Amino acid sequence: MEYRKIKDEDDDHDVASDLESLKGKPHTVASSNIALVGAGSNERTNWKRKGVVTCALTILTSSQAILIVWSKRAGKYEYSVTTANFLVETLKCALSLLALTRIWKNEGVTDDNRLSTTYDEVKVFPIPAALYLFKNLLQYYIFAYVDAPGYQILKNLNIISTGVLYRIILKKKLSEIQWAGFILLCCGCTTAQLNSNSDRVLQTSLPGWIMAIVMALLSGFAGVYTEAIIKKRPSRNINVQNFWLYVFGMAFNAVAIVIQDFDAVANKGFFHGYSFITVLMILNHALSGIAVSMVMKYADNIVKVYSTSVAMLLTAVVSVFLFNFHLSLAFFLGSTVVSVSVYLHSAGKLR
Repeated sequence: MEYRKIKDEDDDHDVASDLESLKGKPHTVASSNIALVGAGSNERTNWKRKGVVTCALTILTSSQAILIVWSKRAGKYEYSVTTANFLVETLKCALSLLALTRIWKNEGVTDDNRLSTTYDEVKVFPIPAALYLFKNLLQYYIFAYVDAPGYQILKNLNIISTGVLYRIILKKKLSEIQWAGFILLCCGCTTAQLNSNSDRVLQTSLPGWIMAIVMALLSGFAGVYTEAIIKKRPSRNINVQNFWLYVFGMAFNAVAIVIQDFDAVANKGFFHGYSFITVLMILNHALSGIAVSMVMKYADNIVKVYSTSVAMLLTAVVSVFLFNFHLSLAFFLGSTVVSVSVYLHSAGKLR
């Protein structure tokens, strides 16, 4: 009898313990499920955001060359290119400020979206602004040594320089498959641009090669450096970072106007030669610049390179209908190689 009594007490204690342990389990499981759902939701949001900004950059970039061609009259730019670049930076700055105003109205002013900043944060922005300015100026001088087909091919050196600097500066590793895809991307873009006169690129003089390499390094370094400073403070609102970057861009382009086109602007006026197409081109460049910043913030320079490469192919396809451009066999072969490269980059991501 005594044994049975003790046994019954033990059984009651075990049942009570089991019930107590079961009380906490649903809460723990539910909490875990909520955390997983939240993480999955954030991941889907990030992928959606990356997809939107990447598609926007591809579409905007593919229409840039078309608008530039349309902005010419009798094969010449009647407007000042330096004033157009200045207006692009001004418009980007204004759009960033407009976006910030909307955020302040809806969310209020916080430490992450306020314009006031420190010297340490803002002192890095003049560097990419100056790099882009020098690259754009060099773009005009290189045509003294390289023809248009040769320039388009040499410009693909930017693909390799971006990959190398991405590894050196940002310390980001690419898998062997991704490196293979990157090299294929460069080869595919080059092949797609080949035509009957493209063999002249092999006859480019030494100054032309040097300028092309310098341009590729400037473009790659500017892009990677911009990504580094944008991602240095992830919580900082991208519109604030863009605002300060574009302020310095305006300043440097104003200096370029004074150096290059001061007499022309003073005598003919700031907006001489502008047309409706010129205005569309400026708007396109401004939106493209903001899209590039968004891609660097939420993706990376590798995505930007692939996006602009695909945009090059889209430009050629659209040119068939607008300018009676004829696609060669080399274009289709190059497009196939680019497509394989995009697949390799996606399949070869490091886990």
